[in-house]
Amino acid sequence: MLPPANPHEDSSSSRDGKTTDVTMTAGGALLARLKSVGVDYIFANSGTDFPPIIEGLAEASAKDIELPKAIVIPHESAAMGMAHGYYLATGKAQAVMAHTNVGLANCAMGALNAAAEQVPVLLFSGRTPTTEEGRLGSRTVPIGWGQEMRDQHSLIREASKWDYELRFPEQVPEIVDRAYAIANSTPSGPVYVSLPRETLCESVSYADLAAPLSVKPARATVYPDALAQAAELLASAERPLIIAQRGCGSAEAFEALAEIARDWAIPVVQYWAVQLAMASDHPMSAGMNPSPYIEEADVILVIDCLAPWSPAVHKPRRDCKVIHLGGDPLYSRFPVRHFPSHLSLVTDVAAGLLGLRSLLAPLRTNASPSIEARRPLMEERVRQTRARTLEGAASDGGPITKDHVSLCLSEAIQGHDAVVLSELGCPLAPLTLNQPNSWYQEPHSGGLGWSFPAALGMSLANRERLVVATMGDGSYLFSNAPACHQIAEALELPILILILNNSEWGAVRHSVLGIYPDGYAAKANSMPLTSLSPTPDFVRIAEASRAWAASVTDAADLPAVLQRAIDHIETKRTHALVEIRVKP
Repeated sequence: MLPPANPHEDSSSSRDGKTTDVTMTAGGALLARLKSVGVDYIFANSGTDFPPIIEGLAEASAKDIELPKAIVIPHESAAMGMAHGYYLATGKAQAVMAHTNVGLANCAMGALNAAAEQVPVLLFSGRTPTTEEGRLGSRTVPIGWGQEMRDQHSLIREASKWDYELRFPEQVPEIVDRAYAIANSTPSGPVYVSLPRETLCESVSYADLAAPLSVKPARATVYPDALAQAAELLASAERPLIIAQRGCGSAEAFEALAEIARDWAIPVVQYWAVQLAMASDHPMSAGMNPSPYIEEADVILVIDCLAPWSPAVHKPRRDCKVIHLGGDPLYSRFPVRHFPSHLSLVTDVAAGLLGLRSLLAPLRTNASPSIEARRPLMEERVRQTRARTLEGAASDGGPITKDHVSLCLSEAIQGHDAVVLSELGCPLAPLTLNQPNSWYQEPHSGGLGWSFPAALGMSLANRERLVVATMGDGSYLFSNAPACHQIAEALELPILILILNNSEWGAVRHSVLGIYPDGYAAKANSMPLTSLSPTPDFVRIAEASRAWAASVTDAADLPAVLQRAIDHIETKRTHALVEIRVKP
């Protein structure tokens, strides 16, 4: 995803606009520099390593130095999820601060999620003091010994683009700038800095903490000749196909892809999409399944897909030319990933799509016969796929299905500026969404418990938008739900939470059935290691934090309950939860 330009990269953040030297602790300087480079929030879970950070907050305030807003987050996975969601909503990387190694360990899953989805996060945690006495910040309690590790960074290194331990207080400005620049360089992702307590306690003179960012992020731009070659391949194709998974990178690029698909009659498949790339009702929005398109395609454009199809299921033609476009089109972080790529375009996705639209335009006249030859077939296929999806999602009077919840939610949010997050919750196919940044699914890293805190981060970025977090009951439990409800109440974040409760880990059960369809587990009365019964009273968990909450067991009641929940959010401006009992 191409982040929007950060206005803080070239402007001072001091309150009075002055650029003067200041003497302060490294802890305070770190916070001030984060504000200067564009960090709005520090999602913090503090510990005994935090005295110089807390003192720095008070010191900077006393010296009238502008800082990011530091927020207490009662669980580190929620802090990482909120930073993730805030970035998706704004394109601005935020900071997370955790307590030494134990807090960092709780951040690890969120870092894996951010790394998989190329979401920049500036992650900091304390490093237990290295001295036992004699310095300000030396060890004072037994955990100072118990939390020491030979390599604390190993907890997070594989998920980090870059990591460093702050050695000297005077390093603060350049280390913050380097961390920010690397996190936001293509492909973006999390970075980590450990903070020894003794170092943070030291005071030195800093020159102009409000100066503009000194190291700009490196963002990829595709070679024009390579992009022109991609345009020629698509223009000459008889059965082109586009597969998108992680959106288009910007609203303008969302429109560009829609134009390319419409003008060239190219079906767009959103296989295991984690961001919306095309409106649900677009005449070339071909659903989620690459078949039968992939078996017929002579050219496939893969837009920023970790896994554009399943090699065991989908079989492209031997003579098919495959183009991969993205910030890291070969996904070099992952040791095993073999999808053919006859042309690999290294580019920010939005820039690549905008450039491709421009290069395709003059080629359309010569390609017109083949375009119009395939258009009726593609439009009819798309129409039939959409009709089957909506028909299948309609209620038959039996148990509520996840598809039916999507259908009802789609109707409930019409006319609202809404964004839907799904974590094994509402499927994308039955929803009607036509705006960019209106759909997000859990990261392919599979770190569950993501959607609830990510929704909180999105709501923090824009409280006027209706943010709907849909999730399975297992994902809700993974989210450390009481902590997330506490955050929603404390920060007055009016999100809507839908729990699609099937009393099991459905993804695990379906995975077993996929590999052993006729196995012993499939024939068992109860599949081992999948049940989440008995179900907790999710309504009372939400009500413990003063949320509006309701439970639905009958499909006929669902539309009215969803409307009541949305009405509550719009009038009372507090969060709401609806538990929906769904078919396993």
